[in-house]
Amino acid sequence: MARAYLLCVLAIAVLVVGHSQANVILHDDTVDNSIAGSSDVIDLSHLGPDLYGEPDEEVGKLVANYNPATDSRNVEELGSYVEGDILIDRPGGRNGLSNTATRWPKGVVPFVISGNFGKYLLLVKPFVLCFVSHPLPLPFFADAKGMQLIEQAINEYHTKTCIRFVPRMGEKNYVSFETSNTGCWSSVGMVGGKQAVNLQIPGCTTLVGTVMHEMMHALGFLHEQNREDRDDWVKILYENIKSGTKNNFEKATKGSTNNFGVSYDYGSIMHYSSNAFSTNGRSTIEAKKPFSGTMGQRIEFSKSDLAKINLMYGCK
Repeated sequence: MARAYLLCVLAIAVLVVGHSQANVILHDDTVDNSIAGSSDVIDLSHLGPDLYGEPDEEVGKLVANYNPATDSRNVEELGSYVEGDILIDRPGGRNGLSNTATRWPKGVVPFVISGNFGKYLLLVKPFVLCFVSHPLPLPFFADAKGMQLIEQAINEYHTKTCIRFVPRMGEKNYVSFETSNTGCWSSVGMVGGKQAVNLQIPGCTTLVGTVMHEMMHALGFLHEQNREDRDDWVKILYENIKSGTKNNFEKATKGSTNNFGVSYDYGSIMHYSSNAFSTNGRSTIEAKKPFSGTMGQRIEFSKSDLAKINLMYGCK
């Protein structure tokens, strides 16, 4: 068994120094890793046509001036995208594209590091997928905080869920970690082809929870406070919401999302902060039930976050 395991494992070390892109491609063929099962479809229609568009450099200017020491909002809440940080990067808009996404097959998410995360040393150990159910860690050794946070976020997913982020080896559908000056944003679920998880430096790489939040979008999860049952748990204070951003608080339509029977969670890493999109610094979201933690924390997965990930992807 040990010998078979060694024969099955393929280890590759890739050294990347300087401002470069780390793409692990073992062959020229494109591997089709799409899925077609109806149970794996994620409905995005309730997010509207603005879901498809182009990154906004004006958002980047706001994020560049973000100071977490003086601003209690989460940095991704500065965005002009759908709900602040949801975007499918398609320059021509939707143009007949499907308003659905899917889950990642078997919870495996191929990725590349495309952004300018500074000088770093990247050591990748990809393993053949016959052992993906028992993968070894993918270590990153970085002198840039952005790379360190990506490493930490991946380790959180690997140690607490069955999700596996693996270096891309020619797969058709994959995530590209990028750093354009357009804020923090991601698409929702697997949308087809290359899809960005954008983490502008330094604003989006201050807290590991910000990275985990955007990665959780990429897995197929939406914001907690937009659940269809949210009115049982929170009061939205529209009088304090900045003009033009009230649509960010629209509830999901009935049946368009799946909470997997997991109760509402103020402490979810997918929840807005209590003063998200505030025009006057006052609260825009008020808890209706006792809660002693930080609404919209970006430190770690909550128990409900892990429960939903593991239920969506059938983790054992």
